[in-house]
Amino acid sequence: MIRNIIFDFGDVFINLDKEVVIKAISKYGLKRTSANLTALNNSYEIGKISSAQFLDTLTSSINGVSSQEIQEVWNSMLLDFPDYRLEFLEGLSQSGQYRMYLLSNTNALHIPHVTKIMGQEKFLRFKNCFEGFYLSHEIGMRKPDVEIFEYVLKQHNLIPQETLFIDDTLENTEAAKTLNINAWHLKVGVEDIIDLKSRL
Repeated sequence: MIRNIIFDFGDVFINLDKEVVIKAISKYGLKRTSANLTALNNSYEIGKISSAQFLDTLTSSINGVSSQEIQEVWNSMLLDFPDYRLEFLEGLSQSGQYRMYLLSNTNALHIPHVTKIMGQEKFLRFKNCFEGFYLSHEIGMRKPDVEIFEYVLKQHNLIPQETLFIDDTLENTEAAKTLNINAWHLKVGVEDIIDLKSRL
């Protein structure tokens, strides 16, 4: 029986355009390889480098682009958070059937922008649905590293077999399964988080 649910954030609740950043930066003539960009992003997502260091590294790799422009491009992947998803989540939280947690790979630039998109009140409503709210840049770990799942399980004494993890990235759900956590690889554009009850 599922007693605990760990949710991803991006493309589970808030809609994303993951390609927009690469497309926008490519127009500026990015010097760095995609592998380097991925490594830079991964370091930033675990708080290993600051926002200033992250922006400085990118601006030094792109001719004639300011830190502000890079920040705007970086945040442009964050789209809308549909009200129906928040209402669904609040209903699930208020039912008291499950212990609920958020586990997101994110960074220090995105969270303030998410709050701006949603509005402070709506963001707090969202955050208050969870017993634990784990952001990669705050805890120094990121998915799909197994240690991040072990961390959440240990923090709340969760039994893996009683826990469901939901993420739009297959690599992440496969990592969770190695710890005997149940997992739903949510297919963006085909499935929606409001379909959850049919999976419980």
